[in-house]
Amino acid sequence: MLELCMLGTGGALPLPDRGLTACYLRVRGRGLLIDCGEGTQTAIRRLGWGFRCMDGMLITHYHGDHCGGLPGFLLSLGKAERREPFHIWGHTGLKAVVDGLRVVAPVLPFPVVLHEFSGDRVELELIGLQITGFRLDHGVPCYGWQLELPRQGAFLPERARALGVPMGDWKRLQAGETVNGVTPAQVMGPPRPGIRLLYATDTRPTPTIARYGQGADLMILEGMYGDESKRPQAEKNRHMLFAEAATLAREAGAKRLLLTHFSNCIDDPEAYLPLARAIFPATEAAQDGQCLTLRYPT
Repeated sequence: MLELCMLGTGGALPLPDRGLTACYLRVRGRGLLIDCGEGTQTAIRRLGWGFRCMDGMLITHYHGDHCGGLPGFLLSLGKAERREPFHIWGHTGLKAVVDGLRVVAPVLPFPVVLHEFSGDRVELELIGLQITGFRLDHGVPCYGWQLELPRQGAFLPERARALGVPMGDWKRLQAGETVNGVTPAQVMGPPRPGIRLLYATDTRPTPTIARYGQGADLMILEGMYGDESKRPQAEKNRHMLFAEAATLAREAGAKRLLLTHFSNCIDDPEAYLPLARAIFPATEAAQDGQCLTLRYPT
């Protein structure tokens, strides 16, 4: 299963009850962070999932509301006695951004490993997730993320028996080990459907969002502005309306849509949900601290 928590759901400016953008993902006890807005370290402490289990961070782009919380987060990671390397992925310019932010956090008890990329697509693996980054339309380099948790095929005990594998060794085969010359592929069925998550904020609608979100169990998209009256601001600032995000979810054939990254001009995101649900009924408005669990399809 894949667990996630929306640590902050605000865009541009924090509010007393709405922090800035950050999303915590967890798979089998290991963690990954998408963006790190101001106040992220406080939100993680409130959540209680911990710091040491986090292995990396994906940064969508270098606006302050998406990376301004990095120094405090890294310091908290150090206070949690982390010694293993911590990995950060971001577009070209990542080193300059991180070096600048770390002026106030220059000494850490663990190495920070930076991975810069460019182009329209990047692929990586972390905490068991197969991750693809793709370009968005925000006026500056900005990336959305498709995250997939694959699922191996079902174990076939009749094959294991036929090959003479003792029952006590079956778990080793399921864990990927070769036992007495028998490989997992010999006793496992074809791969089963896994879990797919699509995360994209700070963008105008693009066909790539729907394409990478095809069949997603959950799409997390921005709802920076509520209704049609805000279209001029959305087009000028390269953001989306609730209805535009819902249209992308519908085009993708997603199962659920969670809206986030709300403008500070939106006091109550749920007041605008009817505009999105008229297009894509399975739409929700995220709240700070909201946790979800995505499970393998049965």
